[in-house]
Amino acid sequence: MRVAIVDDDPIVCSSLSTILMQGGGVEVIWTAYDGANAMDSYRRMPPDVLLMDVQMSGGNGLDAARSIIGEDDGARILFLTTFADKSYIEQALSIGGKGYLIKQDVSSVLPALQAVMAGQVVLGAQALSQLPIEGVRTSASGHHEESGRLSALSCREREIAALVAQGLDNHDIAARLFLSEGTIRNRISDILAKLGMSNRTQLAISWIHAHRDEA
Repeated sequence: MRVAIVDDDPIVCSSLSTILMQGGGVEVIWTAYDGANAMDSYRRMPPDVLLMDVQMSGGNGLDAARSIIGEDDGARILFLTTFADKSYIEQALSIGGKGYLIKQDVSSVLPALQAVMAGQVVLGAQALSQLPIEGVRTSASGHHEESGRLSALSCREREIAALVAQGLDNHDIAARLFLSEGTIRNRISDILAKLGMSNRTQLAISWIHAHRDEA
């Protein structure tokens, strides 16, 4: 796995590089200390996954990520920051980020990178506690509101939504349900349209929060 790290603290970049490469299966191909350098480096050498801080002295990580994803919609960007801020988390996911972790638990970074490579969306516990997105509250009434919205889905659509929330990609969902990838792609598009959502990350988070009490 080819990984790049963007953080305005060189010590963090160095430490993460060492930890990830010692863990095996990871090559850190470059590091950058601000958003502008990150965009330039990404254009020259796109990594498999980009670890991105949010607040940096030389440029906002969210803005850099938005530009990178705008140029490469296949970019995998995993945010790693000290800020468990609801607004940041919502922005990170809405622009197409593949996850949001808090720096407190460095040991979770490598598994998170592996999960992102497998097509999953990764949210740390602190990040998840700040959601759901799009104005859905974390109170009991918010829980019921989200459950009610998802109840508009058919049994098959709910089955697909549950698998999306597990982090499965279209190929794996198709294999699980014995359907074609094209069918799954179309069904997910129908689900998003029905729920007024723009991407599968929003669907996954909504499903997780609607079923949190069942876990």
